[in-house]
Amino acid sequence: MNPLRLDLTARLAKELGVLDAPGVQVVAPTLPPEGDAFLETVHGRDYVDAVRRASADPAAADAAYGLGTDDDPAFRGMHDASALIAAGTVEVCRAVWEGEADHGVNFAGGLHHAMPGSASGFCIYNDAALGIQWLLDHGAERVAYVDTDVHHGDGVERVFYDDPRVLTISLHESGRVLFPGTGFPGDCGGGDARGYAANVALPPGTGDVGWLRALHAVVPGLVRAFRPQVLVTQQGCDAHYSDPLAHLAVSVDALRTAYALVHRLAHEVADGRWVALGGGGYEVIDVVPRAWTHLIAEAAHRPIDLATPVPAAWRDHVTRLLGRPGPPRMGDGVAEDGVVWFRSWETGFDPDSRVDQAVMATREAVFPAHGLDIWLD
Repeated sequence: MNPLRLDLTARLAKELGVLDAPGVQVVAPTLPPEGDAFLETVHGRDYVDAVRRASADPAAADAAYGLGTDDDPAFRGMHDASALIAAGTVEVCRAVWEGEADHGVNFAGGLHHAMPGSASGFCIYNDAALGIQWLLDHGAERVAYVDTDVHHGDGVERVFYDDPRVLTISLHESGRVLFPGTGFPGDCGGGDARGYAANVALPPGTGDVGWLRALHAVVPGLVRAFRPQVLVTQQGCDAHYSDPLAHLAVSVDALRTAYALVHRLAHEVADGRWVALGGGGYEVIDVVPRAWTHLIAEAAHRPIDLATPVPAAWRDHVTRLLGRPGPPRMGDGVAEDGVVWFRSWETGFDPDSRVDQAVMATREAVFPAHGLDIWLD
């Protein structure tokens, strides 16, 4: 979670002209005048107080709240930094909901593991859940959340598990082998919201073809059936083949394909209302800056060709800072004429494919609740 990855992303987007494109506004987030009250729409007061204490004195971190652990070490200023990220996502949600912006991106956000009463998985405050809760509190009746981080979006799912106003979809590496150890097809919502949490738990080693097949076999059908008024997406890029913390094998080219898919869905079903967040991603030089620059460019309706050279000024900066220049192009060389090819679900279910087994388990668990056929698109 080194903040360097955010700086390198912003620098790359700037060098490529994305941040200066017509219609793009770069807005500095600010904490709301009511202080911590917005955090308490999702998080308990006692937890926020515990974060404040640890932020003032890291030695006071309370492990009972997940603070001071290896995953969530305490540091001075932790509360303010985390609250500012959360406020940024809430502000993006407000701007999109109130029509000030068609799309909004907070690539510092996507901290999807934070629970209402504890920190988890590098996440202190769950900005995604806070943004969705703001939307619900201000009139939204249906919000879809799509999470393509390699880790299960457990915190967001937990907050809205029993709320049929929120559809959560998480496409991740199976919890049998990866943190947080959750997110199985049978975890599909509670009470009146059964069928409103969808989890695609992919086997280790899944690459572009399987990952895109799973994405297209689950996300469009559910989102179209749900008809959200706002689409919120978490675009962690740690499914990449070079990420050190997971075991999928997805390229930047395929990640960019996914951004284009959710963008099209936002226009198709949500009147264009799209809020895109960052998330995980731990190959700080080669992956994160390129992936999230593509995300911003997609939201700006100015997609970047995968063959585009990475600007020399950016590579020189990285060399001076880190001793190596980073990737030469904006893609990984996988796509053919900008397209990453995969087999559509329309080709039929392959019972011997572990990816298809995972997809079918998800479709069986949630598709009937939305009046969808588990076999057909």
